[in-house]
Amino acid sequence: MTTLNFEKNLGGDGNDSNSGGVHDAFNSKTNDTRVSQSEQPQQHVENNQNRSSSTAAASSSRRRRRKKKFAVSTRWEREVAEHGPVKDFHRFWCCCARRLGNMFVLCERTDGTPIVIAGPCWPFCIFVTLPLILAVSGAVAYFVIISDDSPLPIWVAYVYFPVLGFVLASLFCVSCQDPGLMERVIDEEAGNGGWFWNEQVGSFRPPGALYCRECGVLIQDYDHLCPWTGTGVGRRNMMAFKLFVVGVNILCYFSLILVIVALLRGLRVPA
Repeated sequence: MTTLNFEKNLGGDGNDSNSGGVHDAFNSKTNDTRVSQSEQPQQHVENNQNRSSSTAAASSSRRRRRKKKFAVSTRWEREVAEHGPVKDFHRFWCCCARRLGNMFVLCERTDGTPIVIAGPCWPFCIFVTLPLILAVSGAVAYFVIISDDSPLPIWVAYVYFPVLGFVLASLFCVSCQDPGLMERVIDEEAGNGGWFWNEQVGSFRPPGALYCRECGVLIQDYDHLCPWTGTGVGRRNMMAFKLFVVGVNILCYFSLILVIVALLRGLRVPA
């Protein structure tokens, strides 16, 4: 009996040790599972961060690759490739500008779209057109409108100076706005869509787009080169050009009328 009880006790201790081992293994697995579950969110966050950084890098590199390539004179491009930047008097005044043919980009977007651009005749605009407008309107304002012995009422000044400001603003919009530079298109499908090949810029062009020899670029809905505004006139600055023409005519006739009225009223004043 004693032997049997001793064997039973041994058997029971063996079962307890086995169950304890199973319990310990289960607890270790549970702890491992909890640790792995707690690590999963951190790994997920790190993966998202890596994914977002890689996406941002890819988008930025894509943005750099997508910089527009405009239809510029192929002859000018060959000269720049063979002899370097064109050395003329423009380089002394527009040294900080990016040159496209005979156009000078002063400010642009990240994709290369010009925000402020000057044309090939910018010296004529700055040294002839602008001084002419300012000199004539300034003389009329000083001697006819704001003079102490002016025979004109003061309200004339409140009309004249806004007209002058409108003319200057429209001149700036024409001279410094993109006239409609077109990107270079070499896909032959464009030719099947009614576009025409332009050998001077090595690109297909839609109907209405023409090559400006003075500007050295292909301009959409090109109309003409205006030396008074210093640049070519196309689709994007056509409205500003029309406003400038209307405004400068109004200013001219208004100034002439004011001078005539002032002279007539001055002659009528008794000595």
